[in-house]
Formats: sequence, structure tokens, C-alpha cells
Amino acid sequence: MRLYTRTGDEGKTSLIGGRVDKDHLRVIAYGTIDEVNSFVGQAMTLLEDEKFADIYDELKKIQHELFDCGSDLATIHEKRPYKVTDEMVTFLEQRIDKYIAEAPPVERFILPGGSKQAAALHIARTTTRRAERYIVSLQKNEPINQSVLKYVNRLSDYFFAVARVVNARQQIKDVEYERSAVVFRNGKRKESNNEN
Repeated sequence: MRLYTRTGDEGKTSLIGGRVDKDHLRVIAYGTIDEVNSFVGQAMTLLEDEKFADIYDELKKIQHELFDCGSDLATIHEKRPYKVTDEMVTFLEQRIDKYIAEAPPVERFILPGGSKQAAALHIARTTTRRAERYIVSLQKNEPINQSVLKYVNRLSDYFFAVARVVNARQQIKDVEYERSAVVFRNGKRKESNNEN
């Protein structure tokens, strides 16, 4: 099998339903999802300890779902049924709720880090936020699977919750942003101008 095809040598790539420039917003969106998936894979290499078995298994599932997100974003005009569903979003919400209950209460913004595992998950989180911004821009001009946008929005919250739990299970404190006001009450975010 030959890895290269030469079909993209003039700056075009194939989608499901047509060809576009490689810097098309749809390509940027699913390309950023691919970045997220790579960072998830990197995080998994740091989470092979038995105490993280549940998280490791979830991340393996999420890697497949991220591929589904990329596939849906690469589909023009619903040429085939979409893969990402609201049930996938619900699963993430259930896991977020579990991890929020497991982690210590937090009142202020926290800085990415604490442990190397949590830091890796925060990289996945911030890359997910970037992917979300591209998807929002894309939907202003072209049809997309709205479940993908919901999924990606919830996924960044999942990574935040899991990063905190990973620290907690290692008895490592989150690093609070020292100039942060109190932004969380009883585990819930107060109204603010930041992303949700």
C-alpha cells in the first residue's frame, strides 16, 4: 500500500460529497478535532495506572467518537447519515456529574497542571475549545450536525472535570489562579463572561 496519493499536491482535499481547499473552514474544524484526538492518545499513555482504569476506558471510547465528529464535519449536505448523536452528549454529562462529585470543591479558576496527567488533559481541553470555535464559525455558513457542536462543547467540560479527578486521586492539589474571584458556588459556575 502506498501512503501518499499526490491528489492533494495542489492544495485540495476530498470531503464526503466534494473537494475543497485544504484551508477551508470545514477542513480546519475536523483537522482540529484530529489534534484533540492526538492529545487524548497522549494523555492515555500517562493514565495506564489501575487507579485511572475507568478514565482510560472512557478516553478510548472518546477517541472513536472524535473520529465520528471528524467524519460528520467532513460530510457535505448530509450525503450519508450522521454518526454523532445526542446520546453521546448525555453520556459525557453523566460522567461530568460523577467526576464533579468525586473531586474536591473548587471556588476559583484553576491553572492547567498539578500532575503531568492533568496537564495533558488540559491540553486536550483547550484544543477542544479551539475546535469548538471553528465549528461555530463553520455553522454560520454551512450545515453541520448540531450534535457535534454539543458534543465538543461538553467534551471540554469533561476534560476539565477529569483533570481535577486525576489530581485528586493522586492527592495533588489543583493550582488555583491567585487573582481569581470566587467564580464557583457549591460546585456550580457563577454567571460570568467566560465560556460555558
